[in-house]
Amino acid sequence: MSDAAIELKGLTKTYGTGALAFQALKGIDLTVKQGEFMMLVGPSGSGKTTLLSILGCVLSPTDGEAYLFGEKLHGRRESDLPDLRLSYIGFIFQGHNLIPALNLEDNVAFPLELRGYSRHDALTEAREVLTAVGLADKLKRHPEDLSGGQRQRVAIARALAGKPPLILADEPTAALDAQTGQQVTELLKKLSTERGHTVVVVTHDNRIFHYADRTVHIEDGLLVPPPENH
Repeated sequence: MSDAAIELKGLTKTYGTGALAFQALKGIDLTVKQGEFMMLVGPSGSGKTTLLSILGCVLSPTDGEAYLFGEKLHGRRESDLPDLRLSYIGFIFQGHNLIPALNLEDNVAFPLELRGYSRHDALTEAREVLTAVGLADKLKRHPEDLSGGQRQRVAIARALAGKPPLILADEPTAALDAQTGQQVTELLKKLSTERGHTVVVVTHDNRIFHYADRTVHIEDGLLVPPPENH
């Protein structure tokens, strides 16, 4: 049995057709081991977001092979993708994407209920992960009551809740100051290691590169060797 969380072979993604076609990914070969904390780095327009969207079962690849914990992603109908997302993936976004009208425990519990958890079990898990990120005293607060760093901690708790095997983080420190960004990344690394998640972080933030087990560089739709100054 493979110990790979992610296996990509000759992965391509093309938007549009004919003269207007744009190839965002041009043949990606990548393996990410289960439990690995990997950072995906590259300039704007390099293909990072497209690759993350395929790993997150938001987009289907145009060609090549993609496997998530041995499950084939290529050749799937788009209608299959939401169930795969719910089963395998927790997302952390730059903008938190919290629901303003819900308190913190409901922000974390709501996605679990979508995955079939009972209300009681969803709230129990929500309280557990919010406690793990240091917010046990704020369960009934709303997102507007929190600092940016605290909101990102809620986003981490929501992503980790229910222990999805893969965590995908899109620029999770972009809206944070340097110290808070490092604290949030350190927390994500610690909790994902303790709970056994595989993590892929897309980032421009070279202040957090040292938390990665491995840094993978993408440029113009291809994986490339890291710059010599890294």
